[in-house]
Amino acid sequence: MIPRMKKKYREQAVPGLQKKFNYGNCMQVPAVSKITINVSVGMQHDRDALQSVLDDLAKITGQRPRMIKAKMSVSNFKLREGVSLAGKVTLRGDRMYEFMDRLINAALPRIRDFRGIPAKSFDGRGNYTLGITEQTIFPEINPDHVRKVHGMDVTFVTTAKTNPEAHELLSLMGMPFEHAKTKGEQQ
Repeated sequence: MIPRMKKKYREQAVPGLQKKFNYGNCMQVPAVSKITINVSVGMQHDRDALQSVLDDLAKITGQRPRMIKAKMSVSNFKLREGVSLAGKVTLRGDRMYEFMDRLINAALPRIRDFRGIPAKSFDGRGNYTLGITEQTIFPEINPDHVRKVHGMDVTFVTTAKTNPEAHELLSLMGMPFEHAKTKGEQQ
């Protein structure tokens, strides 16, 4: 079965992007190539806290996360080389589209006072990074069993060459970007 977001990309995003940017070939149309999710426990050095974070990340993504270790020792932070600090998951293919669908349609609307995500987080090469402050916005996480609330960075890596192309791609996929405020609305 084809994921909903993949179908939406093929039926709505590709024709919309071709029309707006005048691509001659459908292979020139940008696409989301992967989504990476990074979660850090910081300088706690608590093995149980890291395992709890990795378990939550596995529930959210449906894929086992990779543990990230410190590459060098920093005495000011009481950090030693080889200490586990974070977890990372890279999603591609159908799992990527399914995660994107859950993020846009289930998780983001659960954020309190949600008015859209900022449109300023593009990197200049067509990639977008979204910071999420709580893992409890995902329906897979039971808030009663959370030991500590933690955030995560979600990066959408696209094949777009410019920020406007990537912004349009993600908008057509349903990403709820906040609208730019005019001078009258800023008061």
